[in-house]
Amino acid sequence: MNRAQTEQAYARKSRIVGLAIAATVVVWYLGTTLVAGMGGQARFVFLIDLAALAAFVWIFVNIWRLLQLRRALNSEELR
Repeated sequence: MNRAQTEQAYARKSRIVGLAIAATVVVWYLGTTLVAGMGGQARFVFLIDLAALAAFVWIFVNIWRLLQLRRALNSEELR
């Protein structure tokens, strides 16, 4: 994989992570608001919270991988 392909992969992964952050926040907010507004049980709100937490763990892992990739690209650039 050459540098241009790595940069494209980095940009694609960054967009996916950004979309995942936005989608997680919107779905979490709407889900908890709608369930609570409709008089739903607390276990459904808790389930939505757990799903959002799992999504954020996935997001943080991918941000860590992106940071590692950026570090590798920058160190390669200095050589």
